[in-house]
Amino acid sequence: MRWACWPASSSICRPVSCDASQDTAQGNPLALLEFAASAGGPRDGGRRRATVTSGMSREVRTLYDARIERLPEPTRRLLLLAVLDGSGDLGVLAAASGPGGLDDLGPAERDHLIAVDDRAGELRFRHPMIKSVVVERSTHEERRKAHLRLAERLADQPERRGHHLAEAAFTPDEEIAAAVEDGAHRTLQRGDVVGAISRLLRAADLSPNPADRSRRLADAAYVGAHSAGQLDSASELLHDAHRRDPTLGEKLRAAAATAYLLLNSEGDAETTHRLLTAAVESALAEPDQDRDGLSEVLYTLVLVCHYTGRTEYWVPFHDAMSRLGARAPTDVRLLAKTFADPVTAPNRTLAELDDQIEQLRNTEDDALIIRTAIAGFYADRLPGCREALLRVVRDGREGGAVGTAIMALHMLAIGELNAGRWDEAQRLAAEGTAMCEERGYRLYAWAGRYAIALVAGNRGERGACQDICQAMIEWATPRQLGRLADFAHHALAQAALAACDFEECYAHATAISPPGTFRSHSLQALWTALDLIDAAVHTGRDEEARAHAEAARQADLGRLSPRFALVTAAARAMVASDDEAPALFGAALAVPGIEEWPFELARVRLAHGERLRRLRRTRDARSQLAAARDGFERLGARPWARRAATELGATGATRQRVNGGGASLTLQEREVAQLAATGMTNREIAARLYVAPRTVSAHLYRIFPKLGITSRAALRDALNAVPGDAAP
Repeated sequence: MRWACWPASSSICRPVSCDASQDTAQGNPLALLEFAASAGGPRDGGRRRATVTSGMSREVRTLYDARIERLPEPTRRLLLLAVLDGSGDLGVLAAASGPGGLDDLGPAERDHLIAVDDRAGELRFRHPMIKSVVVERSTHEERRKAHLRLAERLADQPERRGHHLAEAAFTPDEEIAAAVEDGAHRTLQRGDVVGAISRLLRAADLSPNPADRSRRLADAAYVGAHSAGQLDSASELLHDAHRRDPTLGEKLRAAAATAYLLLNSEGDAETTHRLLTAAVESALAEPDQDRDGLSEVLYTLVLVCHYTGRTEYWVPFHDAMSRLGARAPTDVRLLAKTFADPVTAPNRTLAELDDQIEQLRNTEDDALIIRTAIAGFYADRLPGCREALLRVVRDGREGGAVGTAIMALHMLAIGELNAGRWDEAQRLAAEGTAMCEERGYRLYAWAGRYAIALVAGNRGERGACQDICQAMIEWATPRQLGRLADFAHHALAQAALAACDFEECYAHATAISPPGTFRSHSLQALWTALDLIDAAVHTGRDEEARAHAEAARQADLGRLSPRFALVTAAARAMVASDDEAPALFGAALAVPGIEEWPFELARVRLAHGERLRRLRRTRDARSQLAAARDGFERLGARPWARRAATELGATGATRQRVNGGGASLTLQEREVAQLAATGMTNREIAARLYVAPRTVSAHLYRIFPKLGITSRAALRDALNAVPGDAAP
């Protein structure tokens, strides 16, 4: 025997046969309580006897149905409002309930069907089954009136208002369709792409005008293809939209959706470019422009122009942006300045981009995150976008914005590669590529393979790199996708350089951009500048190397980021005379922030060590070459590490790490090292020691090779290993 309570109305308990209750409930805990309650209690003075029942869910539902049936009608109306609202917000319920307010909730609360939390202002149902029963017991007209009452009270919440208006509608209505569409766009800004598509489809169903219906279907198709990763269903929606409105191809959203599908599935750049430029021209001629639709078309046009790698394809885009002027969408304007050709981006635009990146921490709008990250891609702004991109990826992994998650994965992979986390870069790129293959994004898959090829080539897996790049070129060439060819040439150039095949490296680097120039819209030329100069120097092409170093200086690449500042300064050092080179290399390695770019840093140390060895400055050469070797080894860049080790061996050094030890640090160097080990920035250290930030950089430049390290992260361990030098 054990005791059971009546949860329906009181804490009074009575003995119930354990065996009988369990047999009746068949192991269902909820049923056990409900059957105990139905066996008798304060509701009927204990006169009823337990009914033998199966204990399955329908029987529990029957019990709830009986309890709800006994509630007063005003109470049932309030419960229906609460179920259809779904938020549990007592304020909304009170506003929609009418003159009686929430007083009529009492019977349901006393019967333990609901719980009211006065502090939180929330109503909760004791079990989801109660909500199902409340709705099932209502009539269509009761539900419709409840939805309308809720819609009236939610005028300041377009998403929820549109939902309730749609639920109350039984015939097409343009006013309701427009409200639902507005809610869909707000849903998209919250990052809920699946919910946005659902609302757009509902808005299409509620559209009395076939043209409006088709436009909304096209909008759903674009969101499905771009954000949700649903190329197949997006294609079906577009087909349905075109069938209902043959003139749809002239409209912006349909053009954007069609072009995006063609570009990603077939890589048909020529058709998509023609389709998009025609749509833009048509829209610009309209007095009342669809700004959101125009933004989508221009963004898609940027992607087409980028992947073609052809300057002439950019002309219509830049012309449209010029005609729009201040009316141009902000995100597209940033793309036009910083992604299309970052070399010409004004400093004020870069500052605006930095502000936009700072705001990403407060948004869930996946489209805004992706476009901002793309704008900063070639301007080395990916580190600032990392957390926002990771949010997009997490959402995609959970079935949300899969399409944008693919783009985020590939950008994160490049970011991790730049930061020296090559294993993670490969993992992210492989995940993004697998998603592309599963969803049919044939074009985007090459972006992931590009990152994989770069890591493979620099780690000595030259055959794997060549296989990927050959396939990339074969796919890109007939489709006139020059950017993919540049991807391949970049990876092949670095693979050749790692293997000391300088002639082949030079051939691939100059296939992207000839020496002495940074062609307009030739973005991979920025990333291969050091490759070209390194290969030119090692093949006796001194004039070409000097021309390219001068082009980098004149382009003022250093203003874009510490990496480009390092590359520009190192390029100048690599082509300088023996008298000038050591000091110029020192200046390059003193550029603030270069520790965040470990591969480029190790390469510059290698070039510096090579020059010092030729100048017979053996001791200095050993410090730089050992630091370069260790940096490459941490990356797993085996051929680069062998190249540095070979140069180091030529100085007569053994395999033992070259390390001056703590005793070789001056008093101020030791102070700088200890402060840097705590995580302080150069500027903070300078303020503490009353010196210039550049002085701190110069000290760190000398400290790292003395301790045999290449980054701030290793300072604490290095100082701990030095007798008598306690790290902070």
